[in-house]
Amino acid sequence: MIGLLQRVSHASVVVDGATVGAIEAGLLVLVCAEKGDTEREADALLTKLLGYRVFSDEAGKMNRSVTDTAGALLLVPQFTLAADTRSGTRPSFSPAASPADGRRLFDYFVRQAQARHGKVETGQFGADMKVSLTNDGPVTIWLHVDPVVVSR
Repeated sequence: MIGLLQRVSHASVVVDGATVGAIEAGLLVLVCAEKGDTEREADALLTKLLGYRVFSDEAGKMNRSVTDTAGALLLVPQFTLAADTRSGTRPSFSPAASPADGRRLFDYFVRQAQARHGKVETGQFGADMKVSLTNDGPVTIWLHVDPVVVSR
């Protein structure tokens, strides 16, 4: 699974003119499931992003996590993060999970985030979303959890 974390002072998602999710200080996380991903990768990505230290401490060093700061999360499904751009000038999205698997894993990811972190808002899977943000820093971090390959 892939998570693109952006430290924000404000972020929101609008679908059909209506705001479906909005936060103040925290992380906007674009979330993508790839082929082969399972709940195991979703759990690993969530654990990593909740503990990832991208917020400044008293000395100005990035030593605090979204959990430490009690910041909010805005989770937005974004299958285009799985784009294969190695050849040509048009991305291939074949590495992305199927829409059914992507929705299932995104919904699971959101439920787990809500259980582990109080302030969670979301985008809308499959919708044409308008995402607005004020990137704080700017700080943008790409996290990737590879699917576990089980040999037989």
